[in-house]
Amino acid sequence: MAYLGKSVEKAFFFGASPEIIARARKLRNRTTLSEKILWQELRKKRLNRFIFRRQHPISRFIVDFYCHELRLVIEVDGSVHDSEKQKEKDRNRSAELANLGLTVIRFRNEEILKNERKVSKKITDAVKNHLKNG
Repeated sequence: MAYLGKSVEKAFFFGASPEIIARARKLRNRTTLSEKILWQELRKKRLNRFIFRRQHPISRFIVDFYCHELRLVIEVDGSVHDSEKQKEKDRNRSAELANLGLTVIRFRNEEILKNERKVSKKITDAVKNHLKNG
């Protein structure tokens, strides 16, 4: 990881601890098929010139994908997110990220696997909405 300078780095990671940053680095080697598919769409500025990072540490969380310029978080949810307890945790997590000024959008694994174009369109629409509302 490139050194960004203490103040920029802190803002970039929203104060994530060194442990969270190290855990995120390890998670990048254990992605699901749907995360790999979505990453191919997001990487190398393929989506409207914006840079996305995968398994990015933010505060006490590790988000699946993050664009700092847009302050946009993209989460990919598998069947583990089906229980009411996990749904509540996800709502709380999204609320905490929103309190940091971030927008969170979520997709199901199946949604990415079955209709990648629709997912890409939803992300593009979120980007356009952000640009319009600045």
